[in-house]
Amino acid sequence: MRLLIVEDEKRLALSLAKGLTAEGYAVDVVHDGLEGLHMAGEGSYDLVILDIMLPGMNGYRVCGALRSAGNDVPILMLTAKDGEYDEAEGLDTGADDYLTKPFSYVVLVARVKALLRRRGPAGGASPVYEVGNLKVDTASRRVFLADDEITLTTKEFSVLEQLAVRAGEVVSKADILEHVWDFAYDGDPNIVEVYISTLRRKLGPELIRTVRGAGYRLEVRA
Repeated sequence: MRLLIVEDEKRLALSLAKGLTAEGYAVDVVHDGLEGLHMAGEGSYDLVILDIMLPGMNGYRVCGALRSAGNDVPILMLTAKDGEYDEAEGLDTGADDYLTKPFSYVVLVARVKALLRRRGPAGGASPVYEVGNLKVDTASRRVFLADDEITLTTKEFSVLEQLAVRAGEVVSKADILEHVWDFAYDGDPNIVEVYISTLRRKLGPELIRTVRGAGYRLEVRA
């Protein structure tokens, strides 16, 4: 699999490239946003690791331009910033995940592998998950309940996606926090319950079951 790293901190970029090459990936590195956009648009990459603060064009704009062009390559955003606003902006421009510096290399590799698993071995379009009369389209990030489209925020969709990927299984609060927020998230973990409550209000209370002491399960009904 081919990865593209767009990072202007050259020491960090080369360190990541060396490590990911040792993991068995083919890795290209560029240090400028415009060049990164060109490479990602022209090359056949399975994943892009994209810094936000870049010369030439910042990561938000690179990500937005790729998505506007119909490029669905998974994007893992890196930034020295933190805070809900920055994360929301990154995800709203089409990024698939978000990692705040400084981060553990082990964490980054885990995120990369998770995104590649979600994309699938053939590198095709993101899948559509259908659970009963619920349809979750991860490519267009749209949700349908029977014939009605349900409008969700970025975070609501991401929480539902985690449940849909493992429909019928119990997904722990820690798993949801890890994939939807960040490994370094140190806010109130009960934020997950807030989003679950909102999803139940929009999708119906019977669809998401709480498994006491374990997590949540998206019910699969024939």
